[in-house]
Amino acid sequence: MPNDFNEQVIDEFRANNGRVGGWFEGARLVLLTTTGARSGKPHTTPVGYYHDGDGRILVIASAAGAPRHPAWYHNLLANPRVTVESGVFTYEADATVLRGEERDRAFARAVEADSGWADYQAKTSRVIPVVVLTEVPGPPRVNATSMSEGIKVVHDMFRRELGLIRKEIAETGTATGLGTQLRINCLTVCQGLHNHHTGEDTMLFPMVADRHPELAPVLDRLKREHERIAAILADLKAVVSDAGADPEHVRSEVERLTDELEAHLVYEEEHLVPMLDV
Repeated sequence: MPNDFNEQVIDEFRANNGRVGGWFEGARLVLLTTTGARSGKPHTTPVGYYHDGDGRILVIASAAGAPRHPAWYHNLLANPRVTVESGVFTYEADATVLRGEERDRAFARAVEADSGWADYQAKTSRVIPVVVLTEVPGPPRVNATSMSEGIKVVHDMFRRELGLIRKEIAETGTATGLGTQLRINCLTVCQGLHNHHTGEDTMLFPMVADRHPELAPVLDRLKREHERIAAILADLKAVVSDAGADPEHVRSEVERLTDELEAHLVYEEEHLVPMLDV
């Protein structure tokens, strides 16, 4: 039977490119579509996730500490190919259940980021599963109806992710050092921005230059800004890769990236994006 609460979250998620309020406000959330183990029908469930690097995310079958695994977990055991909606992209992924020490390390990382996971585990005798979702190679589908809308939703994705990272850093005590999950979050956004700007430099900008030669000054400025942002990304990666990284130092580098990137995105949205659908 459909879950009314989940259906409301799903509708809000899809209507707002992954942004929702209420219980899930400010959380990293995806829509996970599995194939019913018995029915063979698709079932979509909102689930929290953690970045795992290299096109992977982790989801945890906690069911809030209930005695039984959630239905979506049983579904992906029977049919490991799933669909993931991030709010910006929709892609296929393969689900792998982590076992033994690998599972324990991943779960400990989640507990370090949010102690609520430990509370859930304490409520149940079952070992709460951790599942890694690995994106299947191939172009993901952008949840937009035009090229200009697609660029803007990607921009907002980076804005939101940097906002979450800034919040997480603010909640990190300097005495405890930089948490493992926070480190992965920073490295993931660095890689994502690198990939996005590489795609613009090699595909989008040459296409625009061919169709709109009058935009050459705009494209030149955007390319120079890409170079400055790349240097900041390199600095941030170096800082967070240090085992003894100081959260305050990381915070200052994230703030520097946020300021530079926001100015860049605003300029691109004002001077380039309106021309993409012309």
